[in-house]
Amino acid sequence: MSRTRSASQWEFLRARIAPDGYLGLHLTIGALALAGALFLFGQIAEGVMNADRITILDLQVSQWFHARATPPLTQFMLLVTRLHSTAGILALCLLLGWRWVRTRSWDWLVTLVLTVPVGMLLNLFLKNLFQRARPSFQDPLLTLTSYSFPSGHTAAATLFYGVLAAYLVCRVKSWPWRAFVVCLAVALVALVGLSRIYLGAHYLSDVLAAVAASSGWLVFSLTAVGTWRRRRIMQRAGD
Repeated sequence: MSRTRSASQWEFLRARIAPDGYLGLHLTIGALALAGALFLFGQIAEGVMNADRITILDLQVSQWFHARATPPLTQFMLLVTRLHSTAGILALCLLLGWRWVRTRSWDWLVTLVLTVPVGMLLNLFLKNLFQRARPSFQDPLLTLTSYSFPSGHTAAATLFYGVLAAYLVCRVKSWPWRAFVVCLAVALVALVGLSRIYLGAHYLSDVLAAVAASSGWLVFSLTAVGTWRRRRIMQRAGD
């Protein structure tokens, strides 16, 4: 009985790490990445809600940037944050989606729709769930009345550039170019997050939580659509 159980467990484990099949290594890596992202978000959220040390760091970082604001840098950060507003990200999604319609890249179009608009709605749900007030300054660079945690701009940038980077990585065969694409996407997300902290719209933990939660949804979307695509391919091969 024990040998049979061990053999079954080993077969199950082998199936989860097998590179072939739609329920193999692809799904396992996605599940682990999703669990890691959700754990990180949970840790940040717990620290914010319990007013742990991260909230002290939040105040220190916000005050440091606010004290060093300059008119040229403020104008640049305002441009960055406007380009990555809800309207800006949706416009970018429409442009990218139109390209995928023209090239009949239906799987990527489904991924884009599932990832970005739905992910932005989930971030809005989290904002209303936690209801954290935004940073407050006597001479604010930007005044907003909505909630702060997690950052919507950072979430939207993470989702959009994450999908775009995943698409380009699949299209590019050279590993140096793949690394460049990933690094560029990370840099753009970091710039958006930095713009929100600099302008006093968000705390550092708002940005980090947005990256964690949105990365989790990004991984879920990529894994779900990828698993669905692999299943279709296997079904066609079996016909």
